[in-house]
Amino acid sequence: MSKSRLFKWRHFVPTIILRCVRWYCRYSLSYRDVEELTQERGLRVDHSTVFRWVQAYAPQLDKRCRRYLRPTSDSWRVDEVYVKVKAQGR
Repeated sequence: MSKSRLFKWRHFVPTIILRCVRWYCRYSLSYRDVEELTQERGLRVDHSTVFRWVQAYAPQLDKRCRRYLRPTSDSWRVDEVYVKVKAQGR
């Protein structure tokens, strides 16, 4: 889907929409927190509008960004650490 069709009929420019969606997804903010951040920057965006943007654009962003992320594996290792407790090694 092209960018012009993706943001058609929106009242805000795409950069504002994408920034709000990114803030919500990246920094685990609430919708009201994002609303407050936009108000601090001189924009009036309601939290329900941010909710609709996240529902509409977060899956698209995930799909487009996923290919650029490095793959991770399911295995991980933990180093063993020995600690002396009351002069006894454990």
